[in-house]
Amino acid sequence: MMEAFERLDAIAVPMAVENIDTDQIVPVRFTRRARADGFADSMFHDLRFDKDERALPDFVLNQPEWDGARVIVALRNFGCGSSRECAVYALWDYGFRAAIAPSFGDIFYSNALQNGFLPIVLPEAQIRSLIATLQARPGTHVAVDLAGQTVTGPDGAASVFDIDPFRKTCLLQGVDEIGFTLSQDDRITAFEQKRRAERAWM
Repeated sequence: MMEAFERLDAIAVPMAVENIDTDQIVPVRFTRRARADGFADSMFHDLRFDKDERALPDFVLNQPEWDGARVIVALRNFGCGSSRECAVYALWDYGFRAAIAPSFGDIFYSNALQNGFLPIVLPEAQIRSLIATLQARPGTHVAVDLAGQTVTGPDGAASVFDIDPFRKTCLLQGVDEIGFTLSQDDRITAFEQKRRAERAWM
């Protein structure tokens, strides 16, 4: 069962880059791991570390102001590239629970929702304004309210985002598609019993 997502108030890290792809999020050499082995150390590995595994100080996630960040704010086409579900695993295992961008790679977007990670689409102008605020005030929080479908920035300005109602329900309940179907067992059983009674000839 997934972790339910209701409300998140956490440090948001600005990544003012377009087209962050799944190979950047988790390089291909890490993709053969089992899910149980964890992917936190592989997340943005080649941007976080040099060839000797030393942290690169210029990369935003290696700067202390962003310790404990749980939200990424990026530019358009976040999660583009190859189909790589472990890109979501890596973000999740590192501690991220949501990403906000003007657009996402289609497969990444679907994988994220399926694994309890919330991808939020907002207009690019709002994203750029939010990134500028986060850069000016490192370590500040963004609040995400899934039930109300709002994102509130450090300045108190709230933006409304869209999400498919079914996906929203699954996130709020902490279930994937299979889990949601199993939760409807009583209704499914009642339907089958009614159908057998009404159409015994079938």
